[in-house]
Amino acid sequence: MVTDRLSEVLDLVEVRGVLSGGIAVRGRWVSRAEVRIPLKFVAVVCGRARLDTDGITAPISLGPGDVVILNDRSWLEIEGGSGDGARHEITPEEDFSSARLIAADREADDVIVGGRIELTPVGRALLLNVLPPAALVRTSAADSAPLRGSLHRLLDEVTEGRAGSAFAIRQHGQLLLLEVLRAYADSSELPAGWLGVLQDERLRPALDLMHEHPEQPWGLHDLARAAAMSRTSFAQRFRKAAGEPPLTYLSRWRMLLARRALRDSNARVSALASELGYASEGAFSTAFKRVVGESPLRYRQRVRAHPRNRPGNSA
Repeated sequence: MVTDRLSEVLDLVEVRGVLSGGIAVRGRWVSRAEVRIPLKFVAVVCGRARLDTDGITAPISLGPGDVVILNDRSWLEIEGGSGDGARHEITPEEDFSSARLIAADREADDVIVGGRIELTPVGRALLLNVLPPAALVRTSAADSAPLRGSLHRLLDEVTEGRAGSAFAIRQHGQLLLLEVLRAYADSSELPAGWLGVLQDERLRPALDLMHEHPEQPWGLHDLARAAAMSRTSFAQRFRKAAGEPPLTYLSRWRMLLARRALRDSNARVSALASELGYASEGAFSTAFKRVVGESPLRYRQRVRAHPRNRPGNSA
């Protein structure tokens, strides 16, 4: 069985997609808002729209099924409709059980949903580094059918009012985020980062070693041999995909595992050091402080004292 590295990383950094509202409107319309969260997404379920935000050169035209992830933007304007007359300004409904959303007409309305991507600080840094200001996923791509299906199943839950629909809508927020990340990774020229290196099949055998056995003293020769490449070719390809050398990636992976263990378990620092391949507690603590900026014990105390660092809690 092939290990699912994307799920592994998303679980580790606790990524969560949360639907926050939507609109169903016809005629000429516009919606404007400040963006106060690091990662926001907007999806067109039905109809068409144009999205503008700071950091892009021109508004983005969106069709049915298209999704945009806004990365650390400060404002958003989205408009749609055609015909004469002034545009009327609308505010998205925050309640998916609102009468207007329930009565949405797939043939006549523009239906837009929005949400946010909640992460731990570690996950936020990972995603912000690999996404452009506005990451666009178009469902015209050949492999985007699951994303279109996810959006329409979401609208089914909104409009049909079946028992458990509120719970289902929350789950669709998570599934929608997964499909967006899958489609983006498959259809884009990814910048260097973790998402790019996870997609590189040539590097997969070396990643398997690092992810499954982080306690081993892997060297460049071991990892290159696993990938059936020369050390030079492997190092160059890995750096291009990941944006950092293989052994730096290994160190960061160990620190992700360490953060989770320190946050969620009572493992002793000495035992954790051994599990992650460090010769001593002191060597592990030095490496942890270099990457994270504080000692393992100080990190454990801080994250447990401030649960807002966990996704789903307000800052």
